[in-house]
Amino acid sequence: MSRRAALSLALASAAFAGAASISPSTASAATSSSSATAPSLVLTEQEWRKRLTPEEFDVMRGYGTEKPFSSPLVGEKRSGVFVCKGCGSKLFSSRDKYDAGTGWPSFSAVVSPEAVVESEDARFGLIRTAVNCFACGSHLGHVFADGPEETTGLRYCINGIALKFEPGPEA
Repeated sequence: MSRRAALSLALASAAFAGAASISPSTASAATSSSSATAPSLVLTEQEWRKRLTPEEFDVMRGYGTEKPFSSPLVGEKRSGVFVCKGCGSKLFSSRDKYDAGTGWPSFSAVVSPEAVVESEDARFGLIRTAVNCFACGSHLGHVFADGPEETTGLRYCINGIALKFEPGPEA
């Protein structure tokens, strides 16, 4: 079973059970039952707190959101790769980055379908699609279907605090 099919099954099961949203741990469980590799970095809350700054922890482990235009990555225009600050997994290429004017780094695609896991996020009375790093489960941001039509039509609106930029060849 593919990761996407497993996640869809988990979301459908959660909706059938009356759940408002699916948590990262549920999403990880759904994807780890597939043929895809389970998250490769599993840390305790205390270990994550040692690894991340309080602001990074709030966003990446607590599903917070950084203030718009607070990340220097919003204006990053060099060639390279954006990796997860939690585990170093490659997530986005500079080739797919664009200025959506939202105040957060925006991308039209991920480097590979296996890089992230998407799940329903119904917090704050809105239904959105949350994006988490597949390798470590860290919350990255959300994906919306209002991106550039000439590419994928998607806008991955990502918290810059959850990313590290590595200049060099694009992924």
